[in-house]
Amino acid sequence: MAGNNSSEIRVAGTGKLYVAAVGTAAPTFGAGEPAADWTGWTDLGHTTGDGVTFSKKDKLEAIDSWQSVSPVHYIYSARDLSLKFAMLQFNEDTLPFFMGGGTVEAEPAAQAETFKYEIAERPYADVRALGLEFTDVKAGGTAVTYRFVIPRGQVTASDDIKLARKAASTLGITFSAMSNGNGKPLATFLMKDNSYAA
Repeated sequence: MAGNNSSEIRVAGTGKLYVAAVGTAAPTFGAGEPAADWTGWTDLGHTTGDGVTFSKKDKLEAIDSWQSVSPVHYIYSARDLSLKFAMLQFNEDTLPFFMGGGTVEAEPAAQAETFKYEIAERPYADVRALGLEFTDVKAGGTAVTYRFVIPRGQVTASDDIKLARKAASTLGITFSAMSNGNGKPLATFLMKDNSYAA
């Protein structure tokens, strides 16, 4: 609704990130625990308190004219849609996701509770689906939930891993959306929020 309405201000108080194989169905809002809606998705666990940075950048090319010093038209040449966040947990899901694919393998039984992850000599495409969910509790205790799903994308940048005595190590990444086919959306917002009813 147009005009000043503080009930439409959103704060991403708590949230979760999920990853899945391309083609996994986007979650629909059920009546029970929200986590149950994400069937077939893997919860990436704790992330840093910075949350998620959402970025949408469109690249435009100007069309100049001899008759004008200002552009007379613009052409869209590219769209970049990405999520940037840092994972706090190190496990068989987060490490390969950060590194660009592969699997964590158990070492022989003689080396109990020992595992191995090998970084490939050359990078390979590790295309996945990514889901984001956050909840905001409005005045009066009413909760609204937002979901954002990228059906097809991959990690396009990885932050340095800092190993230090006074701070937790993090797996920081940028996940960028890729085309999912002609006419299909690059990403989808799903909102359980009656502010859109107007």
